Amino acid sequence: MDYALIGGTGVEKLVLTAKSDTTVDTPYGPVNVETGRLGDVEMVFLKRHGPNHSVPPHAINYRGNIWALKKLGVKKIIATGAVGSIVSEFKIGEIVLVDQFLDFTKNRPSTFYEGGERGVLHVDVSDPYCPALRRRILAAGETLGLKIHNRGVYVCTEGPRFETPAEIRMFKMLGGQVVGMTGVPEVVLAKELGLCYASLALVTNQAAGISNEPLTHAEVIATMNILGETIAKLIEATCRDKASDGECSCASANQEAGLF
Repeated sequence: MDYALIGGTGVEKLVLTAKSDTTVDTPYGPVNVETGRLGDVEMVFLKRHGPNHSVPPHAINYRGNIWALKKLGVKKIIATGAVGSIVSEFKIGEIVLVDQFLDFTKNRPSTFYEGGERGVLHVDVSDPYCPALRRRILAAGETLGLKIHNRGVYVCTEGPRFETPAEIRMFKMLGGQVVGMTGVPEVVLAKELGLCYASLALVTNQAAGISNEPLTHAEVIATMNILGETIAKLIEATCRDKASDGECSCASANQEAGLF
């Protein structure tokens, strides 16, 4: 199966047909995934937060998850994630196809290459999100008549707490446009294993201090429930499209592993 979906908050309820549950052994522990069909498209579905949203962002087994998808033969990953909007142009209920990130995580293993037998890799993340896969998603969205923001700077925080208004003001000064808790190191790890990766940031709320309303996880879930059917259609249309989406260098991103 070429495609995998990593479902974040609110997307865990997506239902595949002809589904089977699989446990993949990895150097980082076992990883549970579903394989099946979304419409007429075969794919792997990985629930980032585990069953019933039981794993908080800072405790997710990011390395195990990406390793498992690679082991299953996946070549392209579409990830979803709930985000808060830092800027006025990104409204609640809209989709942002992010193209850059700012990493404010603190305690997460962020590489497969920690020396030893596997060596060291200084991976290039000038284009952290696969440009070819991003083009494919945008084309599918256009076909479906969806409004998708084709650029955005994603700020990743450690979580599980929400951010302070002071932090949000800092992120905005640095160019951040949406904020979430799970996009990093996931995107970097995919790059290290030569996988194409794109992220759909789903705006579920305004970030702290942007509005006077308190932040709640219930608000996030409510918006995601509204977006769920739209996201499923977009992902199915993206994966079904067999047209060429152009060249990318993702598969060779790890070619210098262990050389230096």
